[in-house]
Amino acid sequence: MIISVASGKGGTGKTLVATSLAHSLKDKYKVQLLDCDVEEPNDHIFMKPNITHSEAVSIPVPTIDEEKCTHCGKCAEVCAYHAIAVLGEYVLTFSRALSWLWRLQLPVPGEGHFRGAP
Repeated sequence: MIISVASGKGGTGKTLVATSLAHSLKDKYKVQLLDCDVEEPNDHIFMKPNITHSEAVSIPVPTIDEEKCTHCGKCAEVCAYHAIAVLGEYVLTFSRALSWLWRLQLPVPGEGHFRGAP
């Protein structure tokens, strides 16, 4: 059986529900608790696991190529995550949301606007 506790506004108790379920079932069943929270994975606070290994991970985030950017605003118009804002000669990017654009390989009008994309 797979039980998932997912989605919802922050602070609604998802971690409490997930860790409580895992704790209450662990003596009777084989339980795997996967904390996939991107921003604050903190199930370990409740479960007190014996962590034997950790590894740093990161997500590459593209940056605006200022030499090619015409400040047309097309990138901001098509960005489903509202991660780009063009204000006159300034382009503001919200890196956490832009990392999703990179991973999903969503097209952005204007060849070469982004630097660092695969």
